[in-house]
Amino acid sequence: MIDTSIKVSEYQARRKKVLSALKGSVGVVFAGDGAPPLRGEWFPNFDFKYLTGIGNEPGAAVIFDPTNPDPKRRIMLLLKPVNPEMDVWDGYRDLVTEKLRKETGFESIFRTNFLPRLLGEAAKRAKHMTCLHPLSTYTQPVSPDLEIFQQLSARIPGSTIADQSKLLTELRMVKTPAEIKHIRSAIKATAEGIDRVLRATKPGINERQLHNTLVSGFTDMGAKTVAFDPIVGSGVRSTILHYKENDQSTSDGDLMVLDCGAEINGYASDITRTIPINGKFSKRQKEVYEVVLKAQKASIAAVKPGATMTQVDAAARKVIKDAGYGDYFLHSIGHHMGLETHDPGDNSAKLKPGMVVTIEPGIYIYDEAIGIRIEDDILVTKDGRQNLSSSIPKTVKEIEDAMKKRAK
Repeated sequence: MIDTSIKVSEYQARRKKVLSALKGSVGVVFAGDGAPPLRGEWFPNFDFKYLTGIGNEPGAAVIFDPTNPDPKRRIMLLLKPVNPEMDVWDGYRDLVTEKLRKETGFESIFRTNFLPRLLGEAAKRAKHMTCLHPLSTYTQPVSPDLEIFQQLSARIPGSTIADQSKLLTELRMVKTPAEIKHIRSAIKATAEGIDRVLRATKPGINERQLHNTLVSGFTDMGAKTVAFDPIVGSGVRSTILHYKENDQSTSDGDLMVLDCGAEINGYASDITRTIPINGKFSKRQKEVYEVVLKAQKASIAAVKPGATMTQVDAAARKVIKDAGYGDYFLHSIGHHMGLETHDPGDNSAKLKPGMVVTIEPGIYIYDEAIGIRIEDDILVTKDGRQNLSSSIPKTVKEIEDAMKKRAK
């Protein structure tokens, strides 16, 4: 039921941080609902998974009730009732027993039919509720916790609602050693997939063949799934930022952008390499490639505690602009990474040790069918940064040397 790759005690520590930050206010985090899809897996709200490690309980919730007179009920897990007639379709589920409490690390577990009563009692006692889910734009439905709190406040005179919707984002931005270990494993699996693609790429091979070669490397290294749908875009398709079809034949003389990442134990990786289909960069391709590589190095060097991603972006953008390609750098420098490939994070927030960010400058020249992006996963350390994916070939020479190992 629970992802055991992270210790139960770590999940408990995360929940205690939220309880403390609420300062007596009531909070709730929902897993989200929905039936298992016919393709792929059902995924919970990632904040819920961050707090619990539970990934297979649609409809579940965590209630934070700091003023509860029973200390065991200040953090409660709610699960949907067991339904034998449904469980035979979607999977058998555990009864609430001491074994389940031990496995999840929750001293108090209830069924979701108790949600109105438990939240109502907590709100009446505290007279204060706090939103933990991200707030919605005005064109979208309100967040699930705010919707319930608004209903409760209409029934509890003198109650108030506060906003701490950034709390879980701030906690998730700084990774623990256990999380970093899983990210390293995901990168190692990604490196294996990329190495196989480097050795398999040749003119005429279909992008889908390379896609499958890539993913086989991930799975052979223990990945159950990809962190996101890979981009295997050759020729003019290398200039399409989110190209996903991966179904065209490659041509001699073209470049290929390979943007990919394995997922290990629920944690993502995100690496991009640009390679020549025939194993050799042309003079023009190398010229543009070196600009992107220089920009990436400048940007990585700007990663350190106290810097912002906005400043890191500026370091790369200056290099590309000074080289005359400013109009061809179409996206920001990168993003936070963790449970999600695009983990929540504020680019204006100061970087702290333990954060993991991607650095991915690019130049995309449609008229020349030249798309070049280089991306690495960078850990912010106490003294600066560490490139977690530095072992994956990246310079022109490293890539060309790796491709010389192709089967003839």
